[in-house]
Amino acid sequence: MPRRSILLFAGACIAIAAALATVTVVVVTGRERASAFSEGTATGQPSVGGPFQLVNQDGQTVDQTLLNGKWSLVFFGFTYCPDFCPTTLTALEATRNQLGGTADDLQIVFITVDPARDTPQALKDYLTSDGFPPGVIGLTGTDEQVAAAARAYRAFYEKVGEDQDYTMNHSLTVYLMGPDGQFRSALAHDLGPEPSAELIRRVMARG
Repeated sequence: MPRRSILLFAGACIAIAAALATVTVVVVTGRERASAFSEGTATGQPSVGGPFQLVNQDGQTVDQTLLNGKWSLVFFGFTYCPDFCPTTLTALEATRNQLGGTADDLQIVFITVDPARDTPQALKDYLTSDGFPPGVIGLTGTDEQVAAAARAYRAFYEKVGEDQDYTMNHSLTVYLMGPDGQFRSALAHDLGPEPSAELIRRVMARG
């Protein structure tokens, strides 16, 4: 093969190898970013969660320290939610049942994105409804306090409509927080009780 052709062929091979390396870096980086959200960052620092100050359904002021000492499932919703919120609560109760005795160390925290309507009493009435998990902690607060908590958890919400029949669009992620109050994993709201329980067991085993 002529020298010029050999050089051209070698150059083409190098270019292809470089392109493949670039693609590999992009793919790996994307996977690492996805893993950082679902299971925490490589440094052990949480990618979601943080300080907040809210009011529980008994009218008591609480902050992020209520997560300390227990595993917690935190999610955002509102009591007027017609489908996703009650479905999620019911699914989380089924997940706790799947966990058996392990669920003794697991609490559910429901943070409203509709503080105008979701007073402490409204939360208490809602969360004590038949079919919902017993012992759910409901949290509300001022508009600013709720917005700060949502930012800490990277939770999206927005008001839709202006009259009394308005609704709220909101993200559906359930956040699994460790007993140190730090983020461990994200659960899809529609994952299902058995897969959710298995994921929680795996994360708990890692501590």
